[in-house]
Amino acid sequence: METIGWIGTGVMGRSMCKHIIQAGYTVNVYNRTRSKADPLIEMGAVWRDSPAAVAGESDIIFTIVGFPTDVEEVFLGDSGLIANARDGSCFVDMTTSTPVLAERIHGIAAAKGIQTLDAPVSGGDVGAKEGRLAIMAGGQKKAFDRVKPLLDLMGENITLMGGPGKGQHTKMCNQTLIASTMIGVVESLLYAHKAGMDPEQVISVIGKGAASSWSINNLGMRIANGDYDPGFFIKHFVKDMRIALDEARRMQLCLPGLALAEQFYTSAMALGYENLGTQGLYKVFETMNGVE
Repeated sequence: METIGWIGTGVMGRSMCKHIIQAGYTVNVYNRTRSKADPLIEMGAVWRDSPAAVAGESDIIFTIVGFPTDVEEVFLGDSGLIANARDGSCFVDMTTSTPVLAERIHGIAAAKGIQTLDAPVSGGDVGAKEGRLAIMAGGQKKAFDRVKPLLDLMGENITLMGGPGKGQHTKMCNQTLIASTMIGVVESLLYAHKAGMDPEQVISVIGKGAASSWSINNLGMRIANGDYDPGFFIKHFVKDMRIALDEARRMQLCLPGLALAEQFYTSAMALGYENLGTQGLYKVFETMNGVE
């Protein structure tokens, strides 16, 4: 069994790494805040003090960090993965980042004989905990085949979408769809509230008909229960939407629904909701409508 490295142990990464440890792999782990890695260390993961230290002790390294700037630092910094990699290493970035950065990392790594995949995920904290994520990969098939048994531990729907950057492009399609869907979710539940309806009962009906979606059945139910804890942070969703909008502009593509959703979520940030889950958009609509 190859030795695994894991960088990024937040809401998603911690659960994803847990599945690999439980499968019996030796795992080297790093996170900027060590305490967030403590549950994995207690399970047997080996703490390393830097990405460089993870790179020097691991064959396949997974990363899932916050923003493209974090990805760039982890991969391309002097103390990063590429500068300190073992021969024949494979890197899998599961952060939602920019397609152009994924292509750049691939080119630099390939020149050193290092395999890379961009492999962002969808499914939220529940999908991560239950090993049911959708994983959309971009890169070379040889690298994909090498890490597929590990991806199988984390997800159910795992697809190589094309060359470098194509995983990130697929994730932008995913986030674009979710963005407008979330507007519908919060408007629907606000309507139910104003009409004096039981939101859970409403969801139990409309969530099984033509309006059914993962968002209404999962995040909608969290709204109904007053649960705004993050399965996915608003601040990270705003980052994703802005990446998608930048890519759309580059392709001369008009996406007004996505642009509108980004503005509403930017309002959520301005109201101090950046660390709530994406269902926190409901609070923005409450504020606009004067609903207590």
